[in-house]
Amino acid sequence: MMQPIAWNDLQDFLAVARAGQIARAAVLLGVDATTVGRRLRRLESRLGRTLFEQTREGQVLTEAGEALFAQVEQMARAAERIGEGADPPGALTGTLRVSVSEGFGTWLVAQHLDSFAAAHPALTVDLVASSGFLSPSRREADVAVLLARPRQGPVVASKLADYALHLYAARTLVARDGAPTLATLGTRHRLVGYIPDLLYSPELRYLHEIGAALAPTLRSSSINAQARLIAAGAGVGVLPHFIGGRDPALCRVMPDVAITRAFWLVTHRDTRQLRRVRAFRHWLIQLVDEHRDQLLPQRNTVPR
Repeated sequence: MMQPIAWNDLQDFLAVARAGQIARAAVLLGVDATTVGRRLRRLESRLGRTLFEQTREGQVLTEAGEALFAQVEQMARAAERIGEGADPPGALTGTLRVSVSEGFGTWLVAQHLDSFAAAHPALTVDLVASSGFLSPSRREADVAVLLARPRQGPVVASKLADYALHLYAARTLVARDGAPTLATLGTRHRLVGYIPDLLYSPELRYLHEIGAALAPTLRSSSINAQARLIAAGAGVGVLPHFIGGRDPALCRVMPDVAITRAFWLVTHRDTRQLRRVRAFRHWLIQLVDEHRDQLLPQRNTVPR
């Protein structure tokens, strides 16, 4: 007789199947990778099946794993619906995980998230604002704000907003070294930018839109670190308007340079109708509408 299977083991299996790596799943679950590995081995032993193949990239589902994955996903969706049905009318509970870029998450979402939290005090919100994104298609996040529309996967995506990027420099740097020009970028005026091989999205490759030969010599994977370097007078760099345009220590230089990118709001198609997901989407869309001038300034705005 087969021993009963613990729901925790199935949840760990689901996390690894979605993340594709035991280590990444362990981070999402808030446990150590050894524990997740032990639970997977226990689950495989009780089922008498191999659920994953080990590859150089991580864990890949076997045929038996794929079959179990479909069943456990249905169970997880049913559990979510049951949990929401148990909430008091109007109340949201559980956990909502939101994945956003570091700059957008720090400079816009985090500064206003208190209003959403105050409206839903029983809901735990995980704001994952980092140099990289969690995947809604693998259910690593309930909501994600991405820099490009996903080309595949069981997701629903809509454009949240366009946003502008400009070249910025510290006012002290301009007073000391003069206003930068295309000819002085990278020579008299040091360039600040991303580390090319650590870019987490191709949409961040924008220096070639200013000059084909431009390359930063002060580099960071963090847009917030770049903003601090520029504000300290270490160099000139591209920043979103919602960062550079709000820092009084900075001024926009080479005003003809204007780069536009977009934020895309993405949810998994199976969970987008959960009340907590719908509530956050509605709140975020309203937030962006209220602060659209910080993302994309009007054409008649005088550069500072």
